[in-house]
Amino acid sequence: MIALLQRVQRASVTVHDLEIASIGKGLLILLGVAKGDTQTDLEKLLDKISTLRVFPDEQGKLNHDLLQAGGSVLCVSQFTLLADCRKGRRPGFSQAEAPELAKPMWELFCEGMERRGIPVGRGEFGADMQVSLINDGPLTIHLDSRA
Repeated sequence: MIALLQRVQRASVTVHDLEIASIGKGLLILLGVAKGDTQTDLEKLLDKISTLRVFPDEQGKLNHDLLQAGGSVLCVSQFTLLADCRKGRRPGFSQAEAPELAKPMWELFCEGMERRGIPVGRGEFGADMQVSLINDGPLTIHLDSRA
């Protein structure tokens, strides 16, 4: 499972010209589910992301996590994080999990964040989405549950 985190001042997702979710301060999480990902991969990322200290304290040091900062999450499923570009000019996506297996994992991820007390906005799984954001920092972090 791969997660690309972007600390944002605000972010939103639009589908068919309709805004379906938005957050203020927090993390935009692009989440890719790989073939063979398990509950262990899911829990590893949930634990890491929910406690990751990427928000500044009163002295400007990165000492606060999402809850301490009063932040939210906007979670967007993105299988293209699993792109294989080693050969040719067209990315291959054979490492991405099939949609019927990836969607429940993505939903469990969102629910896991909510169980930790973090407000979650969601994109629409499998939809053509437009994501708008204002990066804060910018601060962008790549996490891989298998690394």
